[in-house]
Amino acid sequence: MSKDPHFVDKLRDVVGLYLNPPEKAVVFCVDEKSGIQALDRTRPILPLRPGVPERQTHDYLRHGTTCLYAALRLFDGAVLGDCRPKRNTKEFVRFLNQIDRATAVNEAIHVILDNLSTHKSPPVQRWLRRHRRVHFHFIPTSSSWLNLVERWFGEITRVRIRRGTFENVPALIAAIEDYLRHYNEAPRRFIWTKDADMILDKIARCPKPSNARH
Repeated sequence: MSKDPHFVDKLRDVVGLYLNPPEKAVVFCVDEKSGIQALDRTRPILPLRPGVPERQTHDYLRHGTTCLYAALRLFDGAVLGDCRPKRNTKEFVRFLNQIDRATAVNEAIHVILDNLSTHKSPPVQRWLRRHRRVHFHFIPTSSSWLNLVERWFGEITRVRIRRGTFENVPALIAAIEDYLRHYNEAPRRFIWTKDADMILDKIARCPKPSNARH
C-alpha cells in the first residue's frame, strides 16, 4: 500500500487520463529501466527438444549495463525508446527533448511518471517552463502498477532481455533497438479498464496489514 498522503488525488488524476484523455493532446507513460545487464552465458543455450525444455547455464559473465528510457504512447501503444549510459537529470532532459520532437507542435503533451528525484530536479523544472505544452502527472509513491509503461517493460524483459546472451553492451543495445523497431511495426495498446472509484473500493475491502509478530 502506498503511504503517499496525496494517493487519492494522484490516482484520480492518472486514471482519469487513461480513461478520458484530453482532446488535441498526447499522453505518454514514461520511465527508465536502469541497470540492464549485458550478461554472457558461459556456455551456449541448449535449444528446445521433444520432451526437453530450453536450458541455459546458471553462471554468466557481466559485461556492463545500460539504461533504457521509454515513453509508451497511450493512443496506440507505440514506444519511443532510447538507451543511455546513465540514469540522471541530464539524460532525462535529453529524452524529454526526444518526446517533444516526436509530437506534433499543435498537440499538448501529458506525461505520466514516478516520483524519482531526477524527474523533479531544477533543470527539469526549467525545461518545463520553456515547454509550456508539456504537463507532468506523478503517480503515487510505491505505485508503479499505475504506470502502463511498466507493463511494456515486463514484455521486453521476458521476451528479449532475460533470455538473451550479450557479449558486450553494444550487443545488448542493438538487441533492445531491434526489439523496439519490430514492436513499433505493429504496436499493441494497453487498455486501462478500472476507474478510480472501483480501485478505491477494492483497496477498502483489502484486509489491513497486521504488525503483530508470529
